[in-house]
Amino acid sequence: MGPEGEAHTSMPAVARRVAIVQSNYLPWKGYFDLIASVDEFILYDDVQYTRRDWRNRNRIKTPQGPAWLSVPVRAKGRYHQTIRETELDGSAWQDVHWRTLAQNYGRAPAFDEVASWLEPIFRQQEWKMLSDLNRTLIKACCAYLGIDTKISCSSDFRLCEGKSERLADLCRQANATCYVSGPSARSYLDESVFSQLGMSVDWFDYGGYPEYPQLWDGFVHELSVVDLFFNCGRESGRYMRFVER
Repeated sequence: MGPEGEAHTSMPAVARRVAIVQSNYLPWKGYFDLIASVDEFILYDDVQYTRRDWRNRNRIKTPQGPAWLSVPVRAKGRYHQTIRETELDGSAWQDVHWRTLAQNYGRAPAFDEVASWLEPIFRQQEWKMLSDLNRTLIKACCAYLGIDTKISCSSDFRLCEGKSERLADLCRQANATCYVSGPSARSYLDESVFSQLGMSVDWFDYGGYPEYPQLWDGFVHELSVVDLFFNCGRESGRYMRFVER
């Protein structure tokens, strides 16, 4: 357990909200609203890597419609590896991804401003592990949005067995009074495990986002947050629910 894990000891006297989610590649705006709504956000990368998922890919908007940006990873024959153990397959993709972003958003109002901090992540660093890449991008996006939520990694904590039990114990170690979960977990999360530890469960709602100015015809919600950044720049928080404007 890392040093941050040592600091998580007793339950606090005040409300403390914690969310636990796998890292994603350039996540959509709702991911960052969830981060902004809690006191601590734990990147849950000690779970199995899932193929054809959001861990290593996301969508951007092009003149032809939404298109995938996928980071190549070494997954063949590694069916049980965790997200944290997942290696990237080479580095050629980094220049390809940046050139694709520049080609499709170069004429967006805030392209130059966003490129000043985003381009170096692609072109001045070489990435080996998926978790490290995702974490760096997530933290950079949070900084741009002014989100100061503490971001931890599941490897900073002790990990117990059981799906709901592990999540609840991570919350306990993080001194949570409330676990904030995405709605998709309703099918498996056992809320009684949390209540036994004196914690409540709050279900996050991703609905109700307004449209924002977007390139090309039509509007698409389910895109990487960089679509919002390039189009709206410092005004991006106006189109989110928990980010301070």
